[in-house]
Amino acid sequence: MTAMIPPLQTALLSCQGLGFRVRDTQLLYDINLTVNPRETLGIVGPNGSGKSTLLKLLAGLRAPSSGRVQLLEQPLARQPRRQIAQTLALVEQQADTNDAISVFDAVALGRTPWLSALTPFSAEDTGIVDQALADVDALHLRQRTWSSLSGGERQRVHIARALAQRPQLLLLDEPTNHLDIQHQLSILQRVQALPVTTLIALHDLNQALTCDRLAILDRGRLVALGKPLDVLTPERLLSTFGVHAHYLTDPYDGARILRFRAP
Repeated sequence: MTAMIPPLQTALLSCQGLGFRVRDTQLLYDINLTVNPRETLGIVGPNGSGKSTLLKLLAGLRAPSSGRVQLLEQPLARQPRRQIAQTLALVEQQADTNDAISVFDAVALGRTPWLSALTPFSAEDTGIVDQALADVDALHLRQRTWSSLSGGERQRVHIARALAQRPQLLLLDEPTNHLDIQHQLSILQRVQALPVTTLIALHDLNQALTCDRLAILDRGRLVALGKPLDVLTPERLLSTFGVHAHYLTDPYDGARILRFRAP
């Protein structure tokens, strides 16, 4: 009897030989990466290592100087922006507006890829927007104006707008930067509990330990890819991040955490 061969998973997002140059400066070199369905893949690296640039290339906001990006195994460059926006959403570090707009209307912009003359904004869309706000603990901000929000509140609303797109793939560029510690932990837990695949650039390496896999960038090169404890080794932390580090075990839940020392 012939054994059944399980079907291969379709990669949601991948890149091959990806490079990016600005004038005479090479920012990324030969990146090969595959994002698997339903995983949380973290991107870490020192400042200037290329994390934000990589996310913009993978989202199609910039065109690579070399290599290619594929979304659902089709060339990203050949796909209409509307189709891309129905599949992936990007939350950048800095995104602002001077428009006098309510929080609800700001998040409702996430529904734009799904609307048309034949499918206008409906009660279903209102429910999706409210759910997105609830997912980031911001439903109480629904009627506030954008200009009245704090930096942390704006960041949560940015994430809600991305969630309102109902993407299969969520790209986040250091989403906890402007948040207090309570909302940092809350946002990461909520994002990882969502039924979406997540690609997230993180600054905090202890937060990165909660990801399924980590990609480590160093001066524009992908230097390690794998499970967090396998790639965030003391040797790698010294060579890439310039710090001495060792692991401790949290007696509360047995989790491994990193302790850093200056070299």
